[in-house]
Amino acid sequence: MSDQNEPDPLDEPDPLDPFEEIIAAETDRDPDLAVIEAGSRTLRTQGGPPSADVPARPEDPEVDKALREVEAELATRWGETKLEPSVTRIAALMDVLGDPQRAYPSIHITGTNGKTSTARMIEALLGAFELRTGRYTSPHVQSITERISLDGAPISAERFIETYQDIRPYIEMVDSQQEYRLSFFEVLTGMAYAAFADAPVDVAVVEVGMGGSWDATNVIDGDVAVVTPIDLDHTDRLGGTPGEIAGEKAGIIKQDATVIMAQQPVDAAQVLLKKAVEVDATVAREGLEFGVVSRQVAVGGQLATLRGLGGEYPEVYLPLHGAHQAHNAAVALAAVEAFFGVGAARAEPLDIDTVRKAFAAVSSPGRMEVVRRSPTVVLDAAHNPAGARVIAEAVGEAFDFSRLIGVVGASGDKNVRGLLEAFEPIFAEVVVTQNSSHRAMDADELAAIAVEVFGDDRVQVEPRLPDALEAAITLAEEEGEFTGGGVLVTGSVITVGEARLLLGKG
Repeated sequence: MSDQNEPDPLDEPDPLDPFEEIIAAETDRDPDLAVIEAGSRTLRTQGGPPSADVPARPEDPEVDKALREVEAELATRWGETKLEPSVTRIAALMDVLGDPQRAYPSIHITGTNGKTSTARMIEALLGAFELRTGRYTSPHVQSITERISLDGAPISAERFIETYQDIRPYIEMVDSQQEYRLSFFEVLTGMAYAAFADAPVDVAVVEVGMGGSWDATNVIDGDVAVVTPIDLDHTDRLGGTPGEIAGEKAGIIKQDATVIMAQQPVDAAQVLLKKAVEVDATVAREGLEFGVVSRQVAVGGQLATLRGLGGEYPEVYLPLHGAHQAHNAAVALAAVEAFFGVGAARAEPLDIDTVRKAFAAVSSPGRMEVVRRSPTVVLDAAHNPAGARVIAEAVGEAFDFSRLIGVVGASGDKNVRGLLEAFEPIFAEVVVTQNSSHRAMDADELAAIAVEVFGDDRVQVEPRLPDALEAAITLAEEEGEFTGGGVLVTGSVITVGEARLLLGKG
């Protein structure tokens, strides 16, 4: 679901506040988007400094202009929801670029939920062991440059622009030879692989965009293939059962690779294991070869004992909330062990102090992220029923809210009813809204479904995200300043990204 833009409870602008001036200058852009990027002082927030994981717009006007020009060019291409399922075009681009994706080993990640958090954990572990990493994830929370990271940080706007300009002639060459132009995602994938080769990196951590077999990222041969939990999402393109979806996702399992498999539905597991046998891949399964031994809630996250391929790793602090993140951590640990040959070429486990240090430094913006206190505002990008169920459980474990208000904005192509039903037990009330994406479900349409799930007296409609945030904060404060009211903003990555900006993060 999706959330959005900018509140204006005060009609009179502060003459000392540059906010209105910034908005006025954005005359040639969508006014709501201009408001989002400018940020807002009108919400009663207590946001901290921007996270380094989510870069703000470049401060240099010339760099910002150049980045906007690149974004505008990319926006003319097919978006991430319009696909022609093949790797023909990306393979052609890699060929003319000299196959940069073969310049380094890679860990390839697919699944339905948990891919980005798992990728960040893998990246942190590899970096702690002094390897230079490249990470490619999607979608981005706020800035397009987040998608391509080097050494644990998004590449700079300058480097992003330079990478695009470097491969642009080759993109145009491939465009002229293909029936369809390279898509937005294909171009970004090419940029990531080129940037990693140019760095150069010791290892690339790559998250698929959708599926596996025909995903643009699948021109790499991952030494380690990671499959996070599979559930129903993108069923129009991937299949209507976990087993059918697993058939597409199994496409990242390559000859002689090691497969790190999170807990899966039975039919999905069967499909993945069959593919592994066909290509002589080695399989490690969560709950058998590795897993979570124990976990307990801790301040700011949780303390877990993980069992890896090389033995147990006790007292690992993870600054992320929810049982699902502990399971993601177990998967990430096993993937890095497999990359280093633990359990195969070497018997001893990884250095425990290094593992602890890496996990303690992990962050995952927009995933159970607290961005404000009094009342507490939590952001999570859950956008399908499976993700929503996990987050509903995690909220109950990590927070003692006496009254939780939901802010939900959804994409029209998602199972919105299932998502709302998952959150219904934990939301006292829900404020439905919509984000700035053209894919966003209309707030009134979303409200009609919400009323069927929650009842009319528990649903409030605020089409603009800033108004929805303001309304939810007000509802959470109704019990008084020192009571346990909270707000959960959820439904889509776009909603969360826009709310992050409005709440002073980035």
